[in-house]
Amino acid sequence: MTDTMTNTTTNTGTGWRFSENASLRERNTFHIEAKARWLLQIDALGALPEALSQPEWRDAPLLPLGGGSNLLFAGDFDGAALAFNARGVRIPEDGDEALVRGEAGLPWHDFVRWSLDAGFCGLENLSLIPGTVGACPIQNIGAYGVEVGERIETVEAFDRVERRFVRIAKKDCGFGYRESIFKHDADRYLIVAVEFRLPRHAPLKLNYAGIDEQLLAMGVATPNARDVSDAIIRIRQRKLPDPALVGNAGSFFKNPIVPQALAFSLQMRDEKTPVFPGDSADTRKLSAAWLIEHAGWKGFREGDAGVSPNHALVLVNHGNASGAQIMQLARRIAASVQEKFGVAIEPEPRVIGATW
Repeated sequence: MTDTMTNTTTNTGTGWRFSENASLRERNTFHIEAKARWLLQIDALGALPEALSQPEWRDAPLLPLGGGSNLLFAGDFDGAALAFNARGVRIPEDGDEALVRGEAGLPWHDFVRWSLDAGFCGLENLSLIPGTVGACPIQNIGAYGVEVGERIETVEAFDRVERRFVRIAKKDCGFGYRESIFKHDADRYLIVAVEFRLPRHAPLKLNYAGIDEQLLAMGVATPNARDVSDAIIRIRQRKLPDPALVGNAGSFFKNPIVPQALAFSLQMRDEKTPVFPGDSADTRKLSAAWLIEHAGWKGFREGDAGVSPNHALVLVNHGNASGAQIMQLARRIAASVQEKFGVAIEPEPRVIGATW
């Protein structure tokens, strides 16, 4: 057995290992201090069933970590946190379009840049998003007019109910705006790899605010996919704090989708209110960042919990804020937006140890 007070790592099987009472501070990009009762590390995907079958944690709550970029720990986790270390990439088929398979532990941005180096396109607008390949389908990550579900062909997962590996086709993943079946059935599916259908040639998506301006500033008149990636990296670095320097989880709130009538009434109050197409003809999407900024929260700080001065959508840990303090601030912001605009906003990250 391991010493629960010393975080001792014990090799217990081929392709996996565990530690007890494990600190998760360096496994979440908020850098919130929290502990997991157990931390399982999977070095070989085939070892997952054996690792999960151990009697100590077989029936315990399970938390896949990914890069920890979509988590807020408002308390410790009394269960088994799971980290995938497998980072392989392979191309089962190639041609003008290729099927590219990335394993769960591969950092997302590394995978995007690898795809560009290999001559593929389609993921360039998703550059510099923190996290891992295994985490990207859960929230159906998106940025600058692109969602990852557009390029996913198949998700490979371990089904904890059926206790076997399964392949889930794109049409069955339930992708929507920051939505998927993996988000709503988080205790069932453990994503181990993702297959992407990537073209070698495709029209670039440049119609999102800021991309054309950044390309122009870079002196690029006829951009390729790598140019778009470089432009978006520069935009994100300018707007968003580096989690290595200031703890954060990127965009903390989802852009709210509201009835068309409410969106139009807000535009009548202020014609500068950003309004975008919703998920149906009678809905519209609003900018959570704009709402938060115009409710007066941009740059706010109380102790070490705050809002980025560069982007109102980013909640930050300036040093030693607790998850409970970040959560309290998020609730105050949401209540303020509700009171001022009549719009409910909700967090993107998964909250551990509290409910929204």
